[in-house]
Amino acid sequence: MSRWIRLLAVALIGGVGIAAQAAAQISNQPPAVGVYTLTPERLAASVAAVVGLVGAVIGGLALARAAGRVGVGSGRRGAVAALVMGPIGLVIGGVVVATADGGLGTGNGLGGGIVAMVVGLIGMALGGLALARSRRSV
Repeated sequence: MSRWIRLLAVALIGGVGIAAQAAAQISNQPPAVGVYTLTPERLAASVAAVVGLVGAVIGGLALARAAGRVGVGSGRRGAVAALVMGPIGLVIGGVVVATADGGLGTGNGLGGGIVAMVVGLIGMALGGLALARSRRSV
């Protein structure tokens, strides 16, 4: 039994030593892209986030209008606009996230894609609520 424990200890120490050397080599390499470099993936993620954000803002205004808090009218146009723009941001963000090769900070737009998906989903939810309220008030 002690023979197996010794063998396991040697394998564990050897594995940690190899992993430490690999981590040291990786940490010495410069980053793939600069922090402020605008790659095509980052640009696509930013556009998707802006589209989703515009959809969320329009959906919020349409929801307020449908509730009778802001302006006159039912807010149906704004709800439909949010229901169009929200999924666009969600889908483009999803494509960016699905095609990202590296993690956060590698220039693949992964962070922006995740933000675009969340904001697009919020825009869809607000647009759906506004549309339901506009139908109820008419």
